[in-house]
Amino acid sequence: MSGANSPEILAAYDAVRSDKDETNWLIISYASAVGDKLTLSATGTGGLSELTEKLDPSQAQYAYARIEYANDTESTRVKFILIIWIGEGTKIMRKARVSIESGEVKRVLGHHSIQVDARDKSDLDEKEIVIRLRKAGGADYNGGRG
Repeated sequence: MSGANSPEILAAYDAVRSDKDETNWLIISYASAVGDKLTLSATGTGGLSELTEKLDPSQAQYAYARIEYANDTESTRVKFILIIWIGEGTKIMRKARVSIESGEVKRVLGHHSIQVDARDKSDLDEKEIVIRLRKAGGADYNGGRG
């Protein structure tokens, strides 16, 4: 096991999914100091912009985020995204492990509308992600205006 199903990660996942908890993102990182396992490295309440700032360009990491956006003037939607981050400075062998680890991470962080593969922080533009979420949701009450 890679550690993706640790109690800490499962608790953070439940917090992000909960309507009663302010936590809206988490990051899982590989930590060789704890026996070559994935560990919970950060959580927060500041949305996708805060999460993006916490990603390490020298690491491969997994993130899970709650995204809330206006559907129209009358309603909002809450969707979840899985981010597979491979920073530009990630070592080759670490990049190779992502293909194996990501399957287990996807099983643990199973409920998400879209997966975002990111190599650069610009890949995590919230407006672009909301457009993708609207398309994945099957209904666009915003008249195709993103």
